[in-house]
Amino acid sequence: MLVRLLGTAAGGGFPQWNCNCSNCQGLRAGELKAKARTQSCVAVSADGERWFLLNASPDLRIQLEGFPPLWPPASCRRGTPIEAILLTDADLDHTLGLLLLRERSALTIYAPVAVQQALRQGLVLPQLLAHYCCVEWREPAEELAPLPTAAGHESGLLYQAIPLTGKPPRYLDLAEASTLATGSPFRVGYYLTDVRTGGRLLFLPGLARQEEQLQPYLRACDAILLDGTFWSEHELQEQGLVQATASSMGHLPISGPAGSLAWLAQLPIPYRIYTHINNTNPVLVEDSPQYATVYAAGVIIGWDGLELQL
Repeated sequence: MLVRLLGTAAGGGFPQWNCNCSNCQGLRAGELKAKARTQSCVAVSADGERWFLLNASPDLRIQLEGFPPLWPPASCRRGTPIEAILLTDADLDHTLGLLLLRERSALTIYAPVAVQQALRQGLVLPQLLAHYCCVEWREPAEELAPLPTAAGHESGLLYQAIPLTGKPPRYLDLAEASTLATGSPFRVGYYLTDVRTGGRLLFLPGLARQEEQLQPYLRACDAILLDGTFWSEHELQEQGLVQATASSMGHLPISGPAGSLAWLAQLPIPYRIYTHINNTNPVLVEDSPQYATVYAAGVIIGWDGLELQL
């Protein structure tokens, strides 16, 4: 399985266009040892020719242009090697990129029913896309199953959606959210397996807490791409930005005895990588103590363009 991290930042990217936190200001001034990052998105393929996107970032156009395997095939005037998009949730930073794909004649999108309904009621996104192209919405498999191409052929990948704790997107009020499908999650992770190599990827860009149902997948995968949004629970408050905490926004912080690094460092798997990293997170600074702590634990701070072969 080929895995390309197209973007590794949380919503707003890094630097964020309207932010003057020490990280964003320092990067713009060239005074920070750090990499600019676009918003979180991943491409996966079993053969290097047929690709699947995990989420659709608002920065998708520049991400596609920066990765030649996702360019239009030379054999046709217009086309794309993208077979389908798998959405983890209905958040803006994971779905607005769908609008950038409207020039395609047909789109195949996997998303839980509650996510589809949130996009329909809150953003009118499915209805809008339907004016530009044919869209097939598919509910993702709850058990490991073949991930077909848009035409229904074998892709060489198996996949499974894992329900996670999640909230309705912020653009839905409580009354609207109460009408969505019960029993369908607002957030999922994805577990993908390469049929030929046996390589296994666990994709969890949003994680509110360590969940029991994840345990079998955490130890069975070869690589995990994990929510690295915040270093600490009160990061935004401490920087004088907003009063929201990491947990109130649905993200498990990295640090602390209950943070993700404490158990991620113990996993006996080859690749443990943080993604979806907020612009305020000190791990973005490559000579910071927080960055050193993460790497000392054998965990990688993901960057745009990082590639894996599983």
